[in-house]
Amino acid sequence: MVDGMSDKSDDQRLVERVRGGDRQAFDVLVLKYQHRIIKLVMRYVRDPSEALDVTQEAFIKAYRAMPKFRGDSAFYTWLYRIAINTAKNHIVAMKRRPMEYDLDLQESGGYATNVHLHETDSPDRIAQREELRDALQASIDALPEELRVAIVLREIEGMSYDEIATAMNCPIGTVRSRIFRARDAIDTAIRGLVDGEDQGPGVSRK
Repeated sequence: MVDGMSDKSDDQRLVERVRGGDRQAFDVLVLKYQHRIIKLVMRYVRDPSEALDVTQEAFIKAYRAMPKFRGDSAFYTWLYRIAINTAKNHIVAMKRRPMEYDLDLQESGGYATNVHLHETDSPDRIAQREELRDALQASIDALPEELRVAIVLREIEGMSYDEIATAMNCPIGTVRSRIFRARDAIDTAIRGLVDGEDQGPGVSRK
């Protein structure tokens, strides 16, 4: 918590410097968050070069909107919201579906960590786990947009409910409802495959 508060304070100081005309301060913020924003945008935009363009556009929008940032939320939460909206607008403009999620089940928090490969796994076991991974990706892609965004921000990006509420511009109760519905839909979609795993991986209800 202390580190989080310190990080927010550091960002706020940089924001104040940007408002004062210090372009280098904004460069520091870009360097700090560009990889996380690119990763987020890549959840929506299929082509890597387009994802970089969308990311750059998001940072430009953030720079221009800096005078409107009051510091009510963490800077990166505010930036995430801009990036999400920019990516969604890009999808509408290009009439493309969001890309498949490159889920790393070792880092996805609430999702099971038993879907990774072991050297001693049989071909059947490897195929079963790959099938489960594909089914998980497909189940997330099939979610309505508001559920998909909420579950990605929670389980993959690791954002808190408060941060997601700010990013999605909705009450925290709505965030909880969306995440519950998303988890329930994912559980239902992959339950048959999960039952075939010895460890019974699934989606957490945290």
